[in-house]
Amino acid sequence: MAQRTQEADVEPEVRDLSRRLLPEVAELGVAMAERIRDEIPAYADGELVGFDDVVASCTANVDYILRVLAGDPDASLDSPRATGMARAEQGMPYAAVLAAFRLGGRFIWEVLVARAEPEVRDVLLRAAADVWAVSDDLAAYVTESYRGALADKARRDGQMRSVLVSTLLDGDDNGTSQLWETAGILDLGRTGPFVVVSAECPTPGEEGLPDVERVLRRTNAASAWRLDHDHQEGVVALRVGFGADHLLAVLGPLARARVGVSTVLPRLEDAQEGRRQARVACASATPGSRDVLRFGEHPLAVLLASSTDQARMLVDAVLAPVLALPADDRAVMIDTARAWLAAGGSTSAAAQQLHVHRNTVRYRVRRMEEVTGRDLARPVDAAELYVALECARILGLG
Repeated sequence: MAQRTQEADVEPEVRDLSRRLLPEVAELGVAMAERIRDEIPAYADGELVGFDDVVASCTANVDYILRVLAGDPDASLDSPRATGMARAEQGMPYAAVLAAFRLGGRFIWEVLVARAEPEVRDVLLRAAADVWAVSDDLAAYVTESYRGALADKARRDGQMRSVLVSTLLDGDDNGTSQLWETAGILDLGRTGPFVVVSAECPTPGEEGLPDVERVLRRTNAASAWRLDHDHQEGVVALRVGFGADHLLAVLGPLARARVGVSTVLPRLEDAQEGRRQARVACASATPGSRDVLRFGEHPLAVLLASSTDQARMLVDAVLAPVLALPADDRAVMIDTARAWLAAGGSTSAAAQQLHVHRNTVRYRVRRMEEVTGRDLARPVDAAELYVALECARILGLG
């Protein structure tokens, strides 16, 4: 926003009144600071901003407003801008900062009305819009510097970025305007498409995608991430020339554990649903693997991962006798069944994959039928076994 270079277009009487008040700027700054401290809870205890600091900024703001109203073209915005930057660094909530400037504008107006001669008050009332416009301009300048400083702080402060990402993924935002303000601070942009990524932590609190934000930045892909006890999660802004397939190609070499990626989201408002999809996709990958899976890539696995209790029930119903076998025996039977099913029931193809004789595969398949009580020549029985094996894989059993 450009600095004001021309004097405010106010009545001469208002200009004269403002000039007369300029020598009292220090006293008026203290009075305004006391009003803010008394009426705005965030300023009351001085925990975030000390009272002397509030006095200094109020004095500077009173000086600016009166100089502009007095017709001084050199009224400096340096101090108001510094106030906005300081409040962002101090952690003062934006709502409180805005409330303070609104209260300050009302304070200045009350002073002007109280100090105006009776014959000037009618003129002052007619000029009210012009007087308030100066105060509103000041609030806009401070808001601009506050948001700029908050964005810089968010870029430097990983913890703040994590909190902002959480407002997107957990649905804690206060509406679309707040959501877009958060997106702007995180440099995600206002237009889609987006995807959400959820990476399992190899150990508690360890990144499943180390240094992913920096790596993506090299490709000009904007992203923002958070890390909790068991997942590292982020929002990635796709762009022309860098779609979901390109993203998966970047994530694959970085992965240190399972990774899930949501469907492409046209709106950032869908990030909470994207997080759910990414978590399910992550859970549908094999435990202990470094697979990167997209939601919907393997619909059955996604369905089973979405309902782990029912998945466990199916495992118990179909594979309980197999899982009760000694570990080596159990592993051989499960690996053979998976290979045979993946080969479409071809004994020769399964034998080639397992590097054993096809008669060995036949023997193991018959034994699986005996143990589970299912006839794998029947499509329904074969399907039940396949689904049960998928459940066991997702649950990390067998």
